[in-house]
Order: sequence, then structure tokens, then C-alpha cells
Amino acid sequence: MTSATPPSSRSPSPQKVCHSQTQTEVLKPLLGGGGGATAGGGPAALRRRRRVLSKDGRSNVRIEHVSGRGALYLRDLWTTFLDMQWRYKLFLFSATFAGTWFVFGVLWYLVALVHGDLLEFDPPSNHTPCVMQVQTLTGAFLFSLESQTTIGYGFRCITEECPVAIILLIVQLVITMVMEIFITGTFLAKVARPKKRGETVKFSQHAVVANHEGRPCLMIRVANMRKSLLLGCQVTGKLLQTSLTKEGETVRLDQRNVAFQVDTSSDSPFLILPLTFYHIIDDSSPLRAWAAKGGGWTDPELADFELLVIMSATVEPTSATCQVRTSYLPDEILWGYEFPPVVSLSPSGKYVADFAFFDKVAKTKTPPLFKQAPPPSPQTPRYQGSGGGGGTVGSDPEKMRLEESYREEKGRDRGRIRDSSPLSVRISNV
Repeated sequence: MTSATPPSSRSPSPQKVCHSQTQTEVLKPLLGGGGGATAGGGPAALRRRRRVLSKDGRSNVRIEHVSGRGALYLRDLWTTFLDMQWRYKLFLFSATFAGTWFVFGVLWYLVALVHGDLLEFDPPSNHTPCVMQVQTLTGAFLFSLESQTTIGYGFRCITEECPVAIILLIVQLVITMVMEIFITGTFLAKVARPKKRGETVKFSQHAVVANHEGRPCLMIRVANMRKSLLLGCQVTGKLLQTSLTKEGETVRLDQRNVAFQVDTSSDSPFLILPLTFYHIIDDSSPLRAWAAKGGGWTDPELADFELLVIMSATVEPTSATCQVRTSYLPDEILWGYEFPPVVSLSPSGKYVADFAFFDKVAKTKTPPLFKQAPPPSPQTPRYQGSGGGGGTVGSDPEKMRLEESYREEKGRDRGRIRDSSPLSVRISNV
């Protein structure tokens, strides 16, 4: 498929663009190239940077100027730990244990210092220390480590001499146990998150537009690469594009729904084999203006959008909810192409899904054609009918003929009507 670089689309004057209740000055389109080569590798690289969502579902949105962000994250430590990257999580895990060992080691050293158990005090032979064999800072650190990890080598132990030491031991065990439970729980929750399960759900690299059941349809292909099933699959789409309101404001990243279905239903498809999801391009589709021009991405006004595709499902072994996302730019939607079959029957009688053909596309024999319906004609005016009754306008010949025949029939039967009052007739707009 031949491609062209989108032309520059700078407007002569800046537009007011609404960014979540704020307004800024912009001169460039939402996704198209800003004209000419850029330092990042040309307009193609510029479009990749301007993705709202990457192909693997990662967000390309940066949050700035949030007052008190650190305090907000500290109030929700559980989510903060879950969202933390593994290298920072492992470092924090190690630093937490080493830090608590050292802090309580210092406290044990202070207890020995106050009670006179250190070597520099030269305690007598009949002196009973608070903790046996804790006479230096190193010994206090080792006792703190052994108590917290319940190692118990046998020659460092607490005595009945100091009630403060007993209280300190209880406090250390309670605090460190709570910390261990929290950190271990976040580790297990992070490992059990269905995020990695979503990586085994594959979307086609391109979306195609072809005729399906006599109508032009946008099609994507989705496959589950594990034998474990995904329950309650729901595929939805969001079209992000720049729109102009009636008040003259340009709303950036305006979201519009794009409905997908499998065959004639969109409820819980059985994703045991690779499936093709369809979006019918009709007069209610948000892609109708783009499709009316024959697709493509060379028009900077019509091709200034991004299609987000989101699939939500329940993982069968864990019953956890999984969401998989991807996005398609206009140059990733191929007009007049279709997906070749990927499912075949093996000689042993098993169905085989060949993923070598999953991302391949083939040109259709007949290109899809979409024509927008003409706008509805304006409502016809009203006129005053005979006999004092109001009626609709007689611009439709069929309506005029029906009205005249109705009047003639009533005139022939006038002798049988006792009421001599004038007759008011109104023809319904059918």
C-alpha cells in the first residue's frame, strides 16, 4: 500500500481549544504532522509521539501541576505500591527491612547504654544486662535482626531485668509484622494482577475497511493466545478527534463512541479462536465524514483522529477483570483491504489458528463505497383548508388527491348526514 506524508495544516490564526475547562492557543492539528521534517525523525515520528495510547496500551498522557501530589499518593499507599515499578519496589523492600533493623538496633543500644551494659562501663561479674551479649552497636544491630526475623541463635536474649526492654521488643515485633504483611501483600497483589494476562491478547496491527453483508465496515482482529478462556468479553471503541462546538470552541480529544460487534451481536463473544469485530459505517457512525472521502490519511482535517479499542474480560482461572487496549491512527486503517482466514483444519481433525496470517491483509476485489444520506427537506408550511378546518399544505400530489376524493365522497353522502354544520377535515402527515 502506497503512503504519503500528511501535508502541513497550519491555520493563519490560532484557535481557542478547550483542554479540560482551560483554554490555550494551538496552531497544530491533533495527530497529523506539523509540516516539514522535525528533529525527532520527521512527521511520522511526530505522529507517534502524539499518540494518546500506544499500540501496547500504554498511556501517553503526562500529568503536570498537581498541587499536593505526594500527599495524595501517600494517602493511598496500597495503590502507590502496586503502581510502583519492580526495581523501585525491590529497593524499597530491602531498604525497609534494613532500615527497621538499624533503627531498632540503635534503640537497643540506647537501652544498654542507659542500663550500663556496654563494655566501656566495665560492668561487674554479677551484673545482669537487659539483653545478654549486647555490649556494642554491632551486637545491638544483630540482636534487632535476630528478633525481627525470629532466628534466635541462642546466646543473645532478653532478660527480666529491664521492663523497658520487654516493651521495646513487643513494639518492634508488632510494627515490623504489620510492615511485613503490607509489603508481602503488595508483592502478591502485583504478581497476581491481570496486566500480564492482557499481554497474551493480541490485536491486529492494522484495521481494515471493507464491505461486510453489503455494508462498509471497519474491522479489527482479536485473538486470545492462551488456552484459558476469557469470559464476558466486551469490545468498545473511542474516537478521539478535534470537534467544533456551536459556540465556536474547538474541543481537543473529544471522545465519541464506536460500537463493535461480532456478526449480528456484541454480547459476550466466545474468544476461543481469533475473531473479527465489525463497526458498521453508516450515517450514525462518527467515521462517516472520513469514510465519505474514501478513507485515507492525507487530508489533515478528516484524518486528524485516533481510534482507541478497548476489550474488557474476566480471566477464568482467577476471576479478575482484565482490560486490553490498543489504538489506530488514520494511516493504520487500510481502506479496501480485508483479513485473510487464519483458521484451518489439520489432518488429525483439530482446528489450527495460524498466527503467521494474523496481521496480514489482502486487497478486496470491490472497494467499499459509502455515501452520506442527503439532509432532510425542510418542513412544509401550513395552509387554511376549506370549511374552516386547518390542513397541511398540498405540496404532495398524493395528499391533495386523497383530500379531494374525501371531500367528493362526503358531498355525495351529505343528504344522509343530519348535522348540517360545516365539516372540518385534516389529513395526517403519512
